[in-house]
Amino acid sequence: MTENGVMMQYFEWHIEDDGKHWQRLKADAKHLKEIGITGVWIPPCFKGTGSNDVGYGIYDVYDLGEFDQKGTVRTKYGTKEELKAAIDELHKYDIQVYADIVLNHKAGADETERFMAREVDPENRNQPVSDPYEIEGWTKFTFPGRNGAYSPFQWSWVHFSGIDYNQENGKKAIYRIEGENKGWAEDDKVNNEHGNYDYLMYADIDYAHPEVVEETKKWAEWFVNETGVDGFRLDAVKHINEDFIYDLIETMRETFGEQFFVVGEYWDADYSEVEGYLEDQNFNLGLVDVGLHTNLEQASKSGDEYDLCQLFDATLMKKNASYAVTFVDNHDSQPGQSLESYVEPWFKPMAYGAILLREKGYPCVFYGDYYGIKGENPIEPQKEMIDSLLYVRTHYAYGEQKDYLDHPNCIGWTRLGNEAHPDGCAIVISNGEAGYKEMYVGEKYAGQSFNDYLGNNEETVTIDDQGIGRFLVSPGSISVWLKDDKD
Repeated sequence: MTENGVMMQYFEWHIEDDGKHWQRLKADAKHLKEIGITGVWIPPCFKGTGSNDVGYGIYDVYDLGEFDQKGTVRTKYGTKEELKAAIDELHKYDIQVYADIVLNHKAGADETERFMAREVDPENRNQPVSDPYEIEGWTKFTFPGRNGAYSPFQWSWVHFSGIDYNQENGKKAIYRIEGENKGWAEDDKVNNEHGNYDYLMYADIDYAHPEVVEETKKWAEWFVNETGVDGFRLDAVKHINEDFIYDLIETMRETFGEQFFVVGEYWDADYSEVEGYLEDQNFNLGLVDVGLHTNLEQASKSGDEYDLCQLFDATLMKKNASYAVTFVDNHDSQPGQSLESYVEPWFKPMAYGAILLREKGYPCVFYGDYYGIKGENPIEPQKEMIDSLLYVRTHYAYGEQKDYLDHPNCIGWTRLGNEAHPDGCAIVISNGEAGYKEMYVGEKYAGQSFNDYLGNNEETVTIDDQGIGRFLVSPGSISVWLKDDKD
């Protein structure tokens, strides 16, 4: 990863279904480089249930917008050729590309099949609530539009562990598929919410089946060779047999090198759960820092009642920073989504300061925050603010970090710079009244002036002989203090 690298999640839930997103991304590559983006997380680029599918209703992972399937050749975002052109353009500017990989389930089957299953309690999926009986499920995937191109593999009920709909009578329930070597992943291989959280949605893929494991690994290698992506963002890993995830990552690194980047989405704010997963994976991947996101959300909704001293507690950033992909919001947390936990707009500058200007973590900027959220209830972008913080990260946020996390409504920290970037910075955040932090930036600045680069505070701060400044912050705000170039 590039020093002070920054990822951008280049989509939000309400991107237009116009097939031009890959074109927009390609046209934006130079600009992304200029503002300091070093990696782009692209949305699932595979054929879904239709052109309006955001990408998580995965139908055919071999169809990147090339075959006439589900009523469309292109995906929501464009064609395969446009996808590859966008990736090539990003690489031209030394921007890495991370593909969103959805391996938990498949949707939009081509045919139904009959097989044995039993209903389970939705709140305890290990508890049957019926005897086994024959149901009719959408589990046969033949991909007639692709007609065997790239892979002849076809999916049937034996490759899945569960579904949620019986076509025979229209009943919705969680059905565990019965048969030889069938069942959920072992309890210690998936999250234990609802007893066993192997089943999430659609037709749940069974990674205990050797044909599934072999085909998925073959596909993953094909996909990287076909597109040239630099890494994976693995969706919903807490629902997938962790042994398979480990095996897949090992295979990818053996094939494409140790630098192949992998971050998993393990959506749980309980740090012990996250740490346990990292240990089980032998620390071979990064994880999104849901704990930090949850803290930021709570801070944004609690105002001055939130104790900012606790902002980084129980987070990957604080406890296992080498594996932390930090974020403020994403497509799942934005309003209206299943994991809605949106950070309120007033707190976004402080939240982005917290992920972009600290020493630890690999921060991810959300497209919806940078370009705005569309849909029925649009949200305005905060591009100018994020640009300013990205500029500071790129040019000033280097070197040793000194923390002053000692007041419930006013915290700060300084970055002392390094040899390549000798001019550091001082950051102060308030969620209440105006305040200040007396912080050390270095004796070399004695007598020199610092100004708030964000323009939220018009005062000038002069550094004393001990290298300490009294750095101010306005009410409910963030100030980023840089050395006055005129000194």
